[in-house]
Amino acid sequence: MQANQNQQKKKLKQKKKADLTKTYRDIGPYLGLGTQLAASIVLMFFFGRWLDQYFDTEPWLTIFFSLFGGFAGIYNVIKATLLLNKKQQSEKDN
Repeated sequence: MQANQNQQKKKLKQKKKADLTKTYRDIGPYLGLGTQLAASIVLMFFFGRWLDQYFDTEPWLTIFFSLFGGFAGIYNVIKATLLLNKKQQSEKDN
């Protein structure tokens, strides 16, 4: 009886571990998207600022490139999310 309970506990632990692994595998590709969005905005902001200082056009290029970085980052997030969702859907269908 004790051996049977130990086997059940072991199976339950393995199932939980498999479920957790699957969850991390499913959400893993999405974890970097926020960082990519922030990086595109910050990098474009500093690029615009550098151009503003070089061409003496403050603050127009900083504003333009910050907005461009935001739009590019959001586009990248949407594109990656749609691609990952399509990939997961095709895996479920197979």
